[in-house]
Amino acid sequence: MSETRTEAAPIRVGEVAPDFTLKDQYGKDVTLSSFRGRWHVVLVFYPESFTSICSVQMPGYNQDHQRWEDQEAQVLGISVDSSPVHKAFAEYIGGIDFPLLADFYPHGAVAKAYGILRPNGVAERATIVVDKTGIVRHVDVHPIGGVPDRAPAIESLRALNR
Repeated sequence: MSETRTEAAPIRVGEVAPDFTLKDQYGKDVTLSSFRGRWHVVLVFYPESFTSICSVQMPGYNQDHQRWEDQEAQVLGISVDSSPVHKAFAEYIGGIDFPLLADFYPHGAVAKAYGILRPNGVAERATIVVDKTGIVRHVDVHPIGGVPDRAPAIESLRALNR
């Protein structure tokens, strides 16, 4: 983590997105700031792999791969699970075309920096759009028990690209 937020509330539109480097499902480092100037980033926080809702939610983002690409956006899934768990989860749901990042150690540090770490140690179900300059442009914290609608994030990206 290169920046620390002190607020417990979710990050707000207009704030600089805290930078981070996390391991993906293959153990490769992925750094948020590496996308600056090239891609918008859609951060998809989810509580845990292998749950019934996450097993529907994450393939939905994968099915919309072309829509994200058309909006010059890279999706990054993030949960507190470890990289090996993410790898097994990606295989379980039939494959994922985007990185699943392990906010594993220090436990939930990225979710905490974004103000969405729940008291039970898992991330809220949240979608955050970060523009090409590293500024948060869309924040949607979803009910934990439901599959999020991806349309608001896509519309936010369309507005950025106009």
